[in-house]
Amino acid sequence: MTSATDSSSPDRPTGPGAAAERPRKAVVLARGLGTRMRRADDSAQLDAKQAEVANSGVKAMIDVGRPFLDYVLSVLADAGIEEVCLVIGPEHDILRDYAARTSGGRLTVTTAVQETPRGTADAVSAARDFAGDDRVVVLNSDNYYPLPALEALVAAPGSALVGFDRTALVEGSNIPADRIRAFAVVAQDAEGHLTDIVEKPDEETLAAYGEAAPVSMNCWMFTPSIFEAAARVEPSPRGELEIIDAVRLARDAGEVFTVVPAAVGVLDMSSRGDISAVQEALQGVEVRL
Repeated sequence: MTSATDSSSPDRPTGPGAAAERPRKAVVLARGLGTRMRRADDSAQLDAKQAEVANSGVKAMIDVGRPFLDYVLSVLADAGIEEVCLVIGPEHDILRDYAARTSGGRLTVTTAVQETPRGTADAVSAARDFAGDDRVVVLNSDNYYPLPALEALVAAPGSALVGFDRTALVEGSNIPADRIRAFAVVAQDAEGHLTDIVEKPDEETLAAYGEAAPVSMNCWMFTPSIFEAAARVEPSPRGELEIIDAVRLARDAGEVFTVVPAAVGVLDMSSRGDISAVQEALQGVEVRL
């Protein structure tokens, strides 16, 4: 486990200037509707408990030996995170109960409510009080990001995102190559700083960026500047408030985003067809909460 800096250290910065310190907080986005997970799939072999949770759409609570969210939180703790806020919907009593019974071990776990599912920028905004003046890791509840990627992210300065190697994702994930080609593609300058990011790129954009361009899987490090940017986001063509648009606004206002390279696979729990592959991949992975 990567240890965090002692909070009693006299050299530990506080307040708005604390953006350079090693982060201790993470926001886990768990508000999604789970539309794909709710969809029937006769080819997916689920037990009764898995089917019940799949029908609810709360993907993070799918049992893969234990709730998938246990693995997500455990690896965050391994990376030095101490406080986690789950962004949930008002109807998500299952996640409130989960937070209450999980908090108090390696992690303090709380919740923030996104009243309506208006998009990822709005979901991040729901955790503004939790973040305060601190930097926060922000990631999806239905993805398991390996420890090396998270350790590199928390070691980065200021704002950052993990830029995943496309080939490594194809080889090490349970995600088909055609879906990976639809992930947000990242452009960076010679110093490894984000210059642009394009959600659901078309073939022309992919060709312009090149096959070596990394992709984003919503694994971020944000300073408090993201909340001001998120408040200015306009609905996308999909009608949602997108975190990528907030990132662009923050970048245009002078925020520097470091692209942290990661040649690793990521486990994805989006649909019923993912459950067995994720369960197999997580066998033997130790969970400590």
